[in-house]
Amino acid sequence: MKLEVMPKQRAMEAEQREEAMEMSGLELWKHEKPASMVVFLPPPPPPPPLRRRRWCHRSTSRWSTTASSAPASPRPPTSGSSSRSTSAPSYLCPEPYPETNAEFLAKNGIKLHQFGIEGRKEPFVNIPDDKIREALKVVLDVKNQPLLIHCKRGKHRTGCVVGCLRKLQKWCLSSVFDEYQRFAAAKARSTDQRFMELFDISSLKHLTASHC
Repeated sequence: MKLEVMPKQRAMEAEQREEAMEMSGLELWKHEKPASMVVFLPPPPPPPPLRRRRWCHRSTSRWSTTASSAPASPRPPTSGSSSRSTSAPSYLCPEPYPETNAEFLAKNGIKLHQFGIEGRKEPFVNIPDDKIREALKVVLDVKNQPLLIHCKRGKHRTGCVVGCLRKLQKWCLSSVFDEYQRFAAAKARSTDQRFMELFDISSLKHLTASHC
């Protein structure tokens, strides 16, 4: 014998099924892990070039002296219209010159001028007046041009030599410091600027008559 389900009972069962489905969906939502957020960032800018080059003074009709960080290749910068196509390095560090660079210089008959100025971090900075002075004598001698002045990063030791050279060229201190700060950037040192300010150029003035 088949029992007939009453309409009211069928409606109640349908409601119960709907409630069960809703609750099931709610529980699923509660335990469902949110989708991961993907953020697309632009690629970082390329690092600045290691070498910074600064033209220092004129000799006849061409620029003859540059300053930079350590050359990455055995061949130092070329010098334009010079009869010698490669700049002679004035190296300010005490460490031995890179072997491949030294071989290149020897092969091409280019003299290396080395001044062993130690690279120190503040507050233990010691800038040797005598070595800066000797380096400037080499820079100002036309027989050594074209010339490349460099240390490792082209900031502190190179910055001091170039800053003192600018004083010989009769630059005002504010211009000397501005150039130094542009190349030293966040690594600028008050000790370097103080050294440039107090550096006595009087003993070198006789070398600048035809070079600055």
